Amino acid sequence: MQQSRKNEVSVLRYGHRPGRDDRMTTHVGLTARALGADQVIFPDNATQSVETVTDIVTRFGGPFDVKRTDALNRVIREWSGTVVHLTMYGERVQDVTERIRDTCLHKESLLIIIGGEKVPSDVYEWADWNVAVTNQPHSEVAGLAVFLDRLFRGQELDEEWTDAEHVVIPQASGKRVVDTELTETESDEVNTESQSEKRF
Repeated sequence: MQQSRKNEVSVLRYGHRPGRDDRMTTHVGLTARALGADQVIFPDNATQSVETVTDIVTRFGGPFDVKRTDALNRVIREWSGTVVHLTMYGERVQDVTERIRDTCLHKESLLIIIGGEKVPSDVYEWADWNVAVTNQPHSEVAGLAVFLDRLFRGQELDEEWTDAEHVVIPQASGKRVVDTELTETESDEVNTESQSEKRF
């Protein structure tokens, strides 16, 4: 989505336990979208996450693709570009991001693997880079966020979204959401009447 790059960045959620992982898997997709990736690929059984992220794209804009597959290993093995696996056991993100950026953003597409349940050793072998955001246990969503922000040097924070039904207007306090199907005056009236408490 960044104008300065030629190739796509995709995030693959490896593994999903319905019920137990629904919220975390959904947050992988939302974080990928918000912080500059072009698509997320979910396991085939992550139905709820697919629906939620697709709904967010519809309401808050894109472009962003949401896909699912029952062949995660095949996606990794057949990926034509660079594969990065985020893991606490990998090389330090601050040591390798520049080299990954130079290779991927201008020469090859990038696949970022985010593990759910235990990731098999094959994934470590298939990856071109095993990368750690600190070599400490923490949230895989936090790791994805830090990696994407470093990859894009913060430029993803100025992303402009298209075809959004709702636009959040930055405020020092309070909440303001503009409905693009209404005029700005009508949207302000809706926000005032609801005291800006609409939840998304």
